[in-house]
Amino acid sequence: MENSESVRVAVNIRPLITTELLNGCTDCITIVPGEPQVQIGSHAFTYDYVYEGAGSPSSAIYDDCVAPLVDALFHGYNATVLAYGQTGSGKTYTMGTNYTGEGGNGGIIPKVMENMFKRVEATKHSTEILIRVSFIEIFKEEVFDLLDSNSAASKVEGQSLAKHTAPGRLPIQIRETVNGGITLAGVTEAEVRTKEEMASHLSRGSLSRATGSTNMNSQSSRSHAIFTITLEQKKIASCPNGVNDDIGDDILCAKLHLVDLAGSERAKRTGADGMRFKEGIHINKGLLALGNVISALGDDRKRKEGGHVPYRDSKLTRLLQACFDLFF
Repeated sequence: MENSESVRVAVNIRPLITTELLNGCTDCITIVPGEPQVQIGSHAFTYDYVYEGAGSPSSAIYDDCVAPLVDALFHGYNATVLAYGQTGSGKTYTMGTNYTGEGGNGGIIPKVMENMFKRVEATKHSTEILIRVSFIEIFKEEVFDLLDSNSAASKVEGQSLAKHTAPGRLPIQIRETVNGGITLAGVTEAEVRTKEEMASHLSRGSLSRATGSTNMNSQSSRSHAIFTITLEQKKIASCPNGVNDDIGDDILCAKLHLVDLAGSERAKRTGADGMRFKEGIHINKGLLALGNVISALGDDRKRKEGGHVPYRDSKLTRLLQACFDLFF
């Protein structure tokens, strides 16, 4: 993949919610016809894709932005999808991180699951495939395993720290392997064989995620959540007697990180104080570190000169370092 195609940015403009309509808010963003460009007042901003929030934009977002990454996953490429935006802007809804298996597909992650297993079914006679999933959150700069059996312990409504102080609910540590890779010590990696199994892990982990109420969002995500799909493939050959034989020992392995970031926020608008205010500080620090890493990697001159990339400024950028290194 060429560098020019390594990172693409899509903007989804959500419709006004009921509270905003009751307060007399109006749309301030217009889309330039025929162009992936939005205009706010006299300022115009161009992206790779622009979507209007009416209807079900997640289908178009998946087809344009994510489907090629799923295809690349089966060819051995790592990829990352990041949902970024202000708190209450619809990141969790668009990503489908809170998918329960009921109703429609409800977001990008359910569409990833559906299309992955369609492809697995189509290639099962020629390829042996192993799929594992992990689900973590970064809350106040600590990493927690959402698939840990202790994750569901005592989540008290309105107290996003409750489950983190439950017995046995300890943060997990980031480790660096001998070859320079990044790993999480003891993180749960669940093997899945069907879309339903993968959805159940997503749903169970989502219930354990830290949330809280603010003036801008009654169920604001207070953590960055990373749902990781690991795909391992091994070619097999079908013999005349109907028995499948291994072609070789080569295993193709790739990862897809689906990241639902906590929303950026201003304390004045969210009305956050006390614990909520401290959570907001950590959220914004992590998002700032992410922006700094992307800016450093996007500067061709600095990269060629071996400029410093501040991966270690946050747990989020540290965990995603391997994917960033591949992209740039």
